[in-house]
Amino acid sequence: MTEQEQLEQEKFELKRIEKQFAQCGHPVVCEEVHEEEIMLPMEDGISLRTIIYRPELEGQIPVIVVRTCYPNNDYIYRATAREYSRRGFAYIYQYCRGSGGSEGEWEPNVNERADGKCMIDWVCGLPWAGNVGYWGCSYLALTGWLIADILPEKVKTMYLTHYGTFRHVSAYKDGLFRHDVLTAWAMENAGYPVTADYLESCRFRPHAEVDERLWGKKLEWYRKWVTSTDASDEYWNTGVWGLLKEIPSRVKVPVYMGEGWYDHHLGSAIETYRSLSEEAKKKSKFVIGAWDHNFNVVVKGHQGEHFENDDILRAFDWFYEILMEGKMPEGSIDTYIIGEDKWYQRTDYDLENQEEYRLWLGAERSLLAKQGEEGVEEFTFCPENPVSTHGAESLLVTAQEQGSLLQPGPDYREDVISFLSEPLEESITVLGKIRAELDVETNTEDTAFVVKVMEVMENGEAYNVRTGITTLGYRNRSKSRVAYASDTIVPITIDMWDVAWKFQKGSRIRIDITSSDFPQYAVHSNYAGCWALAAESRDAHQKIHYGKGHISSVVFPKLG
Repeated sequence: MTEQEQLEQEKFELKRIEKQFAQCGHPVVCEEVHEEEIMLPMEDGISLRTIIYRPELEGQIPVIVVRTCYPNNDYIYRATAREYSRRGFAYIYQYCRGSGGSEGEWEPNVNERADGKCMIDWVCGLPWAGNVGYWGCSYLALTGWLIADILPEKVKTMYLTHYGTFRHVSAYKDGLFRHDVLTAWAMENAGYPVTADYLESCRFRPHAEVDERLWGKKLEWYRKWVTSTDASDEYWNTGVWGLLKEIPSRVKVPVYMGEGWYDHHLGSAIETYRSLSEEAKKKSKFVIGAWDHNFNVVVKGHQGEHFENDDILRAFDWFYEILMEGKMPEGSIDTYIIGEDKWYQRTDYDLENQEEYRLWLGAERSLLAKQGEEGVEEFTFCPENPVSTHGAESLLVTAQEQGSLLQPGPDYREDVISFLSEPLEESITVLGKIRAELDVETNTEDTAFVVKVMEVMENGEAYNVRTGITTLGYRNRSKSRVAYASDTIVPITIDMWDVAWKFQKGSRIRIDITSSDFPQYAVHSNYAGCWALAAESRDAHQKIHYGKGHISSVVFPKLG
């Protein structure tokens, strides 16, 4: 982006923020806003740059607290702070250690609990500070979660969106790394400029050496990410990540948790909500809409009037009711149903006794209501020519491919096998995890299988609903790597992330089966062992067995 383009982008964002607050329904109460910057000392003597916006009002003032590592967004923080202050709030934001003018060395995640605790205690000790709320999205939400169980009494609520506390879920799916989220993030937040090509970096083998070989410096924290493939690995269960998983069960204040069906933190956030203490659940909200990580609605095949993706005003209303008016929210889970343009509210995330709708893989690449005759489909998976991600749940930097997008026609590559149902005789509303159960075989000791589920509209256009991936090394939800003997048939289950989706009467359901989805996931080398240590790749010959005697099918959890 050129300097001029950056200026235009900033102008657009500032106007958007000003316009949104003008529509918030809460009047301006103070035009005089005091601005101040300080270097706030932490416990070890390192000082962090802290920016304070405070309306010139008498008495105690409610405070919004933010901690960030993204100095490029400073103009957004300042514009938001001014609008909050004009409406009676103080707004204090701080740059994390080693970022945005703060002292110390930047190392993601590890200092946020101690530094966050020091800051929140300081805020609550200010003589003019009234009720306090914590606000954060993505990494900014991480900084909130890491202090959510050690909050001073003055902190009445947290508004944390697009983050989950189960880090391994955000990093891996059955042994394959989520490149487009974490490799991309590492390159942009290495603490020094990384100029290497992104896709070349993702495909570099052995990937554990990409930092020194392409990026110019060894990053120990990134190497830990890419080599700790097991959910049971010590790395994910001790230190900051082990602590982070435990914190939700100790939270006492109401938390607004916001997510998108196409945000890359969704899977982890769902586990976070499940782990939230019962005390907190009774007064917390978990909202999942049809948007991506940036709150953009990304369901291209659907129009709607009720997307409600304006998170700035939703956050302001949440803080106003709790911090200004002293109201206590009622707990609920609110999920947007794609295809129905409707929100569904409940108090328990996991529904009991859900019916399932199953379609069986059949001859002539069909999906059938009943099992047909036995058969097999075959294709060759070449890791050097992976299937490109188009329509996905877990992307960050390749944002143009995120969401539910118009898909190419069936069998659009030799290594993509498409199965298609007859038109649905009635609509089906799905809520929860779609899963594929397959009997598969390959001629190597490990490989990957991908299933993409689509709705094919009556006009023939197909839009992806969900994608899932697994490996034979981590098949059937194994927490650690298991062995596979080549040329043997084994059952696998491919779980997809939760979704709420209404398949329309007259639509068809299509699934595509392949073995790669890049750069959403690392490309499997077709060798056994840690993906990041593989120095080379080889082709694999894949077989999918279906029909009588085999489990190959796709299963949909229905909303009654």
